Amino acid sequence: MPHRDTSIETIQQEMTAFARRARASAARMHPELSLVSYTLLAHLDDQHGCRATDLAAHYLLDKSTVSRQIAALEKLGFVERRVDPDDQRVQVLHPTKKGAEVLANVTASRRQAFHERLADWDGGDLDRFAMYLQRYNAAQDRLD
Repeated sequence: MPHRDTSIETIQQEMTAFARRARASAARMHPELSLVSYTLLAHLDDQHGCRATDLAAHYLLDKSTVSRQIAALEKLGFVERRVDPDDQRVQVLHPTKKGAEVLANVTASRRQAFHERLADWDGGDLDRFAMYLQRYNAAQDRLD
């Protein structure tokens, strides 16, 4: 299976390059917002708030890592803590208005960058690529 091994090696190298580019791209789009911070802020927005422990569990991150990222987001004024109305002991993290605006701007810039990078791909190629990425990520979900 030398061809399969070569293909898998190429995929691994290209996905590593993609991840490296994504981190660099995030830094260019907003100098204070790392890829991890952007991802956490986007999750808080998508979920309409959640606990820090839920973020750590969702992304399989250490709680201290999430705590540092959230502290940085709070310092920037992008995230705030609110008391859970159902359990006064629990704090729920939410994007602030400023955080939602930054997130919207960065998301729009990232979307535009994808559109530009994929502009010369035909619809069939885009459909297949999207399907392959979904399939790849679904396989990982089964392993978790």
